[in-house]
Amino acid sequence: MIEAINIKKKFGSLEVLKGVNLKVDKGEIVSIVGASGAGKTTLLQILGTLDQMDQGQLTINGVTPFDLSPKELAEFRNKQLGFIFQFHQLLPEFSALENVCMPALIQNQPLNKAKERAKSLLDYLNLSHRFDHKPGALSGGEQQRVAVARALMNQPALILADEPSGNLDTENAQELHQLFFDLRKTFDQTFIVVTHNKALAQMADRQLIMENGNFIK
Repeated sequence: MIEAINIKKKFGSLEVLKGVNLKVDKGEIVSIVGASGAGKTTLLQILGTLDQMDQGQLTINGVTPFDLSPKELAEFRNKQLGFIFQFHQLLPEFSALENVCMPALIQNQPLNKAKERAKSLLDYLNLSHRFDHKPGALSGGEQQRVAVARALMNQPALILADEPSGNLDTENAQELHQLFFDLRKTFDQTFIVVTHNKALAQMADRQLIMENGNFIK
């Protein structure tokens, strides 16, 4: 499903990733843990095609994304990848429904079709009563579920989550963790999750530990 081979990345003279290898199967949930500065987020950015590696190979769902043109890469990212961030990254001027629709509208899907799927996802996540609420009127847990719905909008092959429960209280964090496994069961989603949350890391099918720019486990 996804394979990274000998991924290296420098920022100036600082070598952040030192030949990382990773293989994740379809439907697998993998957690990546490690101290701040170990290279976790940099790796996730490269796996999400948001940043270029200096050396190595990356294949996602049979595609070598960095061989694509900039336009093709943007289309691939929009269609194949979903992102969940610690601070939600919702657009404050738009409603929950409109935020969830965004990936589909970027793909030029018809508005009615986008709204229908967005409503279905929000309903699945128990947010049907929050369609018209803007992010500022939602709780932290509700905002994160809207972000999850947005990540699912285009039925991506892979969802990448960077500290997804880092801004949530214990109860909402536990609900979000369970949600990932429910989504895997319902939609056969593949997840790579960077987290400092030990409970979430240990729930994953595999827990990988990153230290000093590479995996030690």
